Amino acid sequence: MRPRIAVIGSGPAGLTFARVLHRHGHPVTILERDPARDARPAGGTLDLHEGLGQLALEKAGMLAEFEALSRPEGQAMRILDTDGTVLRDWQPRPGDRANPEIDRGQLRDLLLGPLDVQWGRVVTEVVPETRDGVLVHFEDGRQETFDLVIGADGAWSRVRPAVSPATPQYTGVTSVETSLDDVDTRHPDLARLVGDGSVAVYGVNRAIVAQRNSGGHVKVYAQFRAPLDRHTNPDQHTNPDRHGDQNQRAVPGLDLDDVEAVRSSLLALFDGWAAPVLDLLRHGTAFVHRPLYALPVSHTWDHVSGVTLLGDAAHLMPPLGAGANLAMLEGAELAESIAAAPGPGDLDDAVRAFEEQMWTRAGRWANITTAGLERLVSPDPSEALALFDEVQPS
Repeated sequence: MRPRIAVIGSGPAGLTFARVLHRHGHPVTILERDPARDARPAGGTLDLHEGLGQLALEKAGMLAEFEALSRPEGQAMRILDTDGTVLRDWQPRPGDRANPEIDRGQLRDLLLGPLDVQWGRVVTEVVPETRDGVLVHFEDGRQETFDLVIGADGAWSRVRPAVSPATPQYTGVTSVETSLDDVDTRHPDLARLVGDGSVAVYGVNRAIVAQRNSGGHVKVYAQFRAPLDRHTNPDQHTNPDRHGDQNQRAVPGLDLDDVEAVRSSLLALFDGWAAPVLDLLRHGTAFVHRPLYALPVSHTWDHVSGVTLLGDAAHLMPPLGAGANLAMLEGAELAESIAAAPGPGDLDDAVRAFEEQMWTRAGRWANITTAGLERLVSPDPSEALALFDEVQPS
């Protein structure tokens, strides 16, 4: 009899896990708190690395489909000084597919494929090692039991407390996100500024990064160091399960629903920067506040039979291009380990071995991304340029 397996969360980690198990003919229950697949925006673009995210898709038998959708030209990266001077302008070589970009929504739809997701299933608690297996409690009062529950439910995981008391901590850096639509037609100068990939400008303890998505859509991120401002406004709640403490803000006293007030505040924060760079903020259509949180770089836990974690639930780290890649590869590897287990009695050993492997790799990347954030949003902007030179192919 095959073990009953549930994955909590339908992000890249959970869906990759489910797709690889599906490929091996093993059923898995996917439980997602969102009420529908299009209940909220899917987010920006992801660069999937060779040996990480692309390897995961290969394990799922989906690499060719990814290559048809991805944008190798999106690997381009331009760095400007705050006065608009071009400091670096890197373009990928023809055929370079080291880190092609794909919209998160496109990747989600690709991974969903034939999978059956149970939408609107809000998990409130996971209780391991009950008489009948792992007990999952839902917001609607229902309960279900499984032999293995996998927490792929992100930074504010409801599964994590079953194995670890750790909670994400604020990194000291916050990000305010905005968007430009139909940029090639409506803002051709900004389209040229962003190019086919990304443009980044680094100042003292702050940065502006703009990244092209498909369909003429550009995401813009204003990043800066600031303490969290704790105040309560019930009309400004973000989802604490997605973005952290709903009453924490790094823009003190500012009504984030007041688009023009946010815009004015950001323009003041970046006052003196080149006009074309500030235009990325001037023409933004809405603003979303995203303080950056991370788990301890060496986050591990004592193995708990019947429960494990993937991706941000296991090792939330600064968003420097590693998180989704690691999450997808972990999902694929765990699925392969489970599929290869000789029998239900070997399931726990397979999960335990997977965790050891995950912790080693994730700890290495957590150190890299934590140090990277310190250099990218730094008192010395030359640190960001030096980091780019270190990691970018010559």
